Amino acid sequence: MEIKVSQNVQEQQTEVLVISQFEGEKTSQELANTYAVDKDGFDGKFGQTYLLHTYGKIPADKILIVGLGKKEELDGNKVCEAVAKAVKKLQQIKAKKACFDLDINSDYGKSAAIGALIADYAFDKYKSEKPHHLDEITFGALSQESVDEGIIFGEAMKFARDLANEPAQYATPSKLAEIARHLEDVTTEVYDKDAIERMGMGAYLAVAQGSIQPPKFIHMKYTGKNPKKKIAIIGKGICFDSGGLDIKPPASMLTMKDDMSGAACVLAVMHALNKLKPDMEVHGIIAACENMPSGSSYKPGDILTAKNGKTIEVDNTDAEGRLTLADALCFACELGVDEVIDIATLTGACMVALGTHAAGIMGNNEDMISRLIETAKSSGERFWELPMFKEYKDSLKSDIADMKNTGSRYGGASTAGIFLQEFVKDVKWAHIDIAGTAYLEKPQKELIAGATGAGVRTLLNYIKL
Repeated sequence: MEIKVSQNVQEQQTEVLVISQFEGEKTSQELANTYAVDKDGFDGKFGQTYLLHTYGKIPADKILIVGLGKKEELDGNKVCEAVAKAVKKLQQIKAKKACFDLDINSDYGKSAAIGALIADYAFDKYKSEKPHHLDEITFGALSQESVDEGIIFGEAMKFARDLANEPAQYATPSKLAEIARHLEDVTTEVYDKDAIERMGMGAYLAVAQGSIQPPKFIHMKYTGKNPKKKIAIIGKGICFDSGGLDIKPPASMLTMKDDMSGAACVLAVMHALNKLKPDMEVHGIIAACENMPSGSSYKPGDILTAKNGKTIEVDNTDAEGRLTLADALCFACELGVDEVIDIATLTGACMVALGTHAAGIMGNNEDMISRLIETAKSSGERFWELPMFKEYKDSLKSDIADMKNTGSRYGGASTAGIFLQEFVKDVKWAHIDIAGTAYLEKPQKELIAGATGAGVRTLLNYIKL
């Protein structure tokens, strides 16, 4: 779908003219006011839509009114959701082209473009019959610069959603490495099994050893012209998680292709940096592998040695993500960066605690966590801080190693964070658990079922700050 910006869109010939209405107010179109507002009582409540045929009275064939709710409550997130609802309605009526004349601040162009691209998304690569898509949307009186940035964000989300929606037979560790190598303005180094072993990443290699797919440790680097900050973002890259020898039940395995949603997010962010051109040095890190059961799989009771020398007793092979992240965190902390952020579909406990509407966040620096929470809020996502009380560490104690890889079933998300902190040294760090937000079983707000591109908007905005 092509997105344009133009002036005087109400005078342009188009299939549908989309206009807005604040609750209790009139629209910018007298025809709409006469039939929708005065005659039928359409009152502009948030997210409601009203379709009206014009019968040649204006250049557009139809008018679609989208309610923006109370004017004083409007923000970028609501603009994004309202535009998405309008696009969904346009898809239902099989429209190909539409002009949007919205009564909003011109700087909301970014939110409007993101909403349009989120709503027009469908993972239809493997379907014979494709769903309907719009060809063109023209926004009137919005900032071109703002809309252009929104397109970059929307396309980055599509990049991540496409990758996380792909079956594991396609999105292998080698495929992720191939994608990383082809990113523009990003230098990429991919380490194979032998190199990973030489680097001492025993925890990560143990998870990988049960699969015929070779592990790939991916290190990407983007450097702005005058970097004012250095940051590393780590994405959990378990391309398929069977649970290993502690195998998952069949129903729990169905969506485990999405266990690399953190990696998809990091790849999408690195993909977008050459267009946003932030004055930052950004490292993207993925320890990609599969967690599979076989004669070569790591076993409960095994003792693993991570890159920093800490030993780990394997209590459960289905707590594999934290093992791969442990070595990735050690690697990131050696890069001389100011901040490290890891993003991962890490624990079912986080999903139980927060559901599908919020990701969990924790770390070792309150200012950094607060900035990420606020950035997420303004980006249309929600992060909720979970505690990292020292008492959680007690359940990770091992009689024969420095720690176990799992603890009590209570406070599982926090315990996982405490585990990861053992591999962070001399750097500000935040851990984002997107287990509940990365993949939806049914539509939610502007998002359809499937991969959501969780974290992409927030990390891009955070890097831009």
